[in-house]
Amino acid sequence: MKNLKKIIAMGLTAALCAVSLAGCGGTQNGGTDGATDTNAKDTYKIGVLQYADHPSLDNCREGFKQGLDSEGIKYDITESSAKGDDSTNTQIAQQFVSQGMDLVCGIATPSAQACYNAAYEAKIPVIFNAVSDPVAAKLAESDTQAMDGITGVSDMLPVDEQLKLIREMLPDAKKIGILYTTSEANSVSTIETYKQKVGEYGFELVEKGITNAAEIPQAVDLLVSEVDCISNMTDNTVVENLPILLEKATAKNIPVFGSEEEQVGNGCIASAGIDYIELGKKAGVMAARVLKGEDVKNIPYETLTESKITINTDAAEKIGVTIPQSITDRAEVKNAPSES
Repeated sequence: MKNLKKIIAMGLTAALCAVSLAGCGGTQNGGTDGATDTNAKDTYKIGVLQYADHPSLDNCREGFKQGLDSEGIKYDITESSAKGDDSTNTQIAQQFVSQGMDLVCGIATPSAQACYNAAYEAKIPVIFNAVSDPVAAKLAESDTQAMDGITGVSDMLPVDEQLKLIREMLPDAKKIGILYTTSEANSVSTIETYKQKVGEYGFELVEKGITNAAEIPQAVDLLVSEVDCISNMTDNTVVENLPILLEKATAKNIPVFGSEEEQVGNGCIASAGIDYIELGKKAGVMAARVLKGEDVKNIPYETLTESKITINTDAAEKIGVTIPQSITDRAEVKNAPSES
């Protein structure tokens, strides 16, 4: 009988230890303290789908993790890139659903749309990032009303600030060129904003639409023959092929303005753009709110409104553009690293 009691006591102790250990877990790829919600998991499975590989979207991804970390979320994250391929984009989104992710994040409009289409029936919440016009992309009901199952952060470009910068730097310029992908909702929406705004700053807009990357060289050749400067957007296909645009524009001494600091560091002469690390952080914090129990449909999307001026003095000097002191005094310089 004593032996039987001893065995039962040992069994109860083991069971209690197992319960205790189940509440303590490790962290893969980030996170600090767990969420305080009583229904919170120890570690959340998160899928991040990035439409293309270029610095601004890379910064979104890194910022997203920083935002999660700042909110004490423990997570096991799977990061994937569609590399600009729509079929791959859809396939990865579907894989995230089959893997039972707790939340997925789509970076750039095509990936946000693919994630939402795949995750909606499975009731997996989606956070979008770097979507310029969520309403036009059918990822939000309005700027104050989220759609069921998805919300996020918009990177709507500060077009007014960009046009002010270009006019201040190029007082005699008349025609601004823009290259964009006709199937990318972000770009189509931003083009419409430019059309509405350019006249206020004394510019004429010249646009060239492409359907794929193979059309870029010819489109750029046409563009640089017609314009005084080019304003580059966050069009994923164009940004992935930015070296082609910069090479051809530089050969004709046509200044190219970027839409964010990484494009400036890669050879655009200046930008009045947003900080994509901060954009990602906002999305990460929003994801943490959802994981801690808030209903995603009650969280309207946010827009990063702060912009900053970045200049590349080396790129400007190369094509004979002098950056006014009035701009230099309030700008961050982001020249390419010197070759050793």
